[in-house]
Amino acid sequence: MINQVKLQENRPHPPQNLEEFEYLEESKEAVLALINKNFVVVVVTNQPDIARKTLTESLLADFHAKIGKDTNIKHFYVCPHDDTDECNCRKPKPGLILKAAQDLEIDLANSFLVGDRWKDISAGQRAGCTSFFINNNYSERQPEMPYIAVSSLKEATSIILESYE
Repeated sequence: MINQVKLQENRPHPPQNLEEFEYLEESKEAVLALINKNFVVVVVTNQPDIARKTLTESLLADFHAKIGKDTNIKHFYVCPHDDTDECNCRKPKPGLILKAAQDLEIDLANSFLVGDRWKDISAGQRAGCTSFFINNNYSERQPEMPYIAVSSLKEATSIILESYE
C-alpha cells in the first residue's frame, strides 16, 4: 500500500529490485501526515517470496530502509513464511500486529489498519483495529465486513486524521 506492486495473474508481487521500486501516488505524503500528527506508523507485511526464494531478506531490508528514509517509518514487522508454514505471524492471523502492539505499547482498540488484501483486513479485525480496505480488484477473495472501503492510503489517512481533530 505504500509501493507499487507487480501484478502476475492479477495477484500482487513485490518489485524484484530497487530500480523497480516505486511509491504509490501520494503514499509518502499520507504516511508523513500521520507521523506529523504523532501517530505510530507500523508496516506489517507478509513476504512469502522470502520462503519461496524469489526475494532475499537483504533486498527486503533495502526496500524498508528506503521507505524508512523517505517516510520516517521506523517500525517494520515481516512474516517471511509461506501459507503452508502455518505460523502465527502470517496474516490473516494477527500475530505480527499483536507483537507490534506489545513492543510499541499500542492500544489496538484505537488503532487503524489499512490494507489491500483480505488477509490484511482479517488480521486487523482479529487484532481489534478499525480496518480500511483498498480494493485493487485482485484475483482473490474479498474481505468480510466490517471494514471501511477507501480508494487509497491518502483517503484512509484523511478519514483517520479527521476523526482525531
